[in-house]
Amino acid sequence: MKKDTIAAISTGMTNSGIGIVRISGSEAFRIADRIYKGKDSLLNAESHTIHYGFIRDENETIDEVLVMLMRSPRTFTGEDTVEINCHGGTYVVKRVLETVIKNGARPAEPGEFTKRAFLNGKVDLSQAEAVIDVITSENEYALQSSISQLKGSIKKKIQDIRNKIIYETAFIETALDDPEHINIDGYGEKLKSVINNVLIDLNHLIESFDSGRIMKEGIQTVIVGKPNAGKSSLLNTLSGRERAIVTDIEGTTRDALEEQIQLNGLTLNMVDTAGIRDTDDIIEKMGVNKARDYVTYADLIIYVVDASRPLDQNDEDIIHLIEGKNTIILLNKSDLKVIVTKDNLQNKINNILKIDKNEGKLAKNIPMIDTSLKEEQGIEEFEDMLNSMFLKEEVSFNEEIYITNIRHKAALLDACESLKKVLDSIENQMPEDFFSIDLMDAYEALGNITGETIGEDLVNEIFSKFCMGK
Repeated sequence: MKKDTIAAISTGMTNSGIGIVRISGSEAFRIADRIYKGKDSLLNAESHTIHYGFIRDENETIDEVLVMLMRSPRTFTGEDTVEINCHGGTYVVKRVLETVIKNGARPAEPGEFTKRAFLNGKVDLSQAEAVIDVITSENEYALQSSISQLKGSIKKKIQDIRNKIIYETAFIETALDDPEHINIDGYGEKLKSVINNVLIDLNHLIESFDSGRIMKEGIQTVIVGKPNAGKSSLLNTLSGRERAIVTDIEGTTRDALEEQIQLNGLTLNMVDTAGIRDTDDIIEKMGVNKARDYVTYADLIIYVVDASRPLDQNDEDIIHLIEGKNTIILLNKSDLKVIVTKDNLQNKINNILKIDKNEGKLAKNIPMIDTSLKEEQGIEEFEDMLNSMFLKEEVSFNEEIYITNIRHKAALLDACESLKKVLDSIENQMPEDFFSIDLMDAYEALGNITGETIGEDLVNEIFSKFCMGK
């Protein structure tokens, strides 16, 4: 690891009240003292103290500042750290940083402060990755999940599982080295029980990924319906602004409109698509085809039905399109004379999908809500239904762990595969040294999550995605 002293701006590059220039490394205090003018020298100051003074570039005063001093090892990076709190103008913060670099620091690479915290053992890799997740959180659930990981929820769980695996591995190795004193007759059945319990824990973490991904990235939501059903009105209502053009003319929306919407702590990455219908208009037809493509990859489909008009062939096409998908149906225009009700729409769905009622094979009832988007009626019920679909129970980040990182999920899957090989070896009555090989593979796969068995190249790749100054 590089041991030189690094510096960067740790606040956003905008004109604001405060800007912070962070310095970390063995020369941090000396560099700060060279450019600081105040009552006392910073070199012998106590740790975790704040000092008032000025930053000077030779004989020129740059800014009036507060300087925070933190001595190793009680710092984020584990190194001596200085944070210069200056006025937040873009130019003045850059001048302070330039002066720091001029006097012996080098510009930090993206994520290098957090990388040093990881390499110095202040955080494990799952906690380090949670730092950037906190910064990029876009809703309350994403933030709370990231904070839980930052506190070490994943680290503790993975360490507990790895301890169980290494204990069994060590027992096998010891028994093989000292067969006269350690009897391993029947050990396979005991190990099978341990592995099955570990697999339950690992599968629980893997199963949490879909919920975790939705918390972190949002629900990929597609609005479908035939022209003039109210799709654009729904987008405007949920976004709180005139995001889409709404007219009585069919085919107004020809391309996909995308908007990110926050509802009850969840994020909807919402796409309003062209009305689905047969058309000879080449551009509109392209929009309809794009709408069909979006449906394929959606987490949620909102099917807006014009309840004031009879169902037609376009509705039948849409019903085929949403088959087997997470869907909420909004029966819109309930303020007008209603022609399409929940019951006859469900019957229509059953008939279209050719379900034999006599055999009891009814299509799963799709949630339906009577709405009037013009009057903003039914929106609260829609929000409640959204929560019940994607948050199966009340979320408690004090107890529940959600996997939100695809790299973590891949490592968990690798560990499961290795442990299943151990079970196969036990079943086939293979020698015990076969057990330890696959146990160690599982142990190392889980170590990739915490960073204990990860390669330098992957570490560099992970931290290169961080923002500057963090």
